[in-house]
Amino acid sequence: MSSKQLSLLFTLLLAILYLFFENELTLNQQDNNVKKDEKYYQTKMCQELKGKIEYVLADKTRVDCLTNEYAIEVDFAKKWAEAIGQSLYYAQMTGKKPAIGFIVGDGDERYLKRVESVAEKFDIKIIILEK
Repeated sequence: MSSKQLSLLFTLLLAILYLFFENELTLNQQDNNVKKDEKYYQTKMCQELKGKIEYVLADKTRVDCLTNEYAIEVDFAKKWAEAIGQSLYYAQMTGKKPAIGFIVGDGDERYLKRVESVAEKFDIKIIILEK
């Protein structure tokens, strides 16, 4: 191969790598800017815990994530009270321990304090999921 051909091949390779990585960076930036819904956090957390997503109970209600140890309700911080009730109900129905995947961001400290005070009394595990 001549030096001119090598130079052309190298330039082509750099152009392909640039296009590939530029696309990856753009996708990552878009993903970071997109507002994520509850399902996003539920899926990510449950996969990490190797649980069953949307486990259906006899009464047709759905546990967001069921692991060997926990029945987990995933909710945004503003829905703290609802998350407590659902986690306790799912635990009762499955024989697992109650847990909450608690999605928090800036300004959610008051909700976190509320859920933690009740969780301590009723032995509910809190899994913090950062927005």
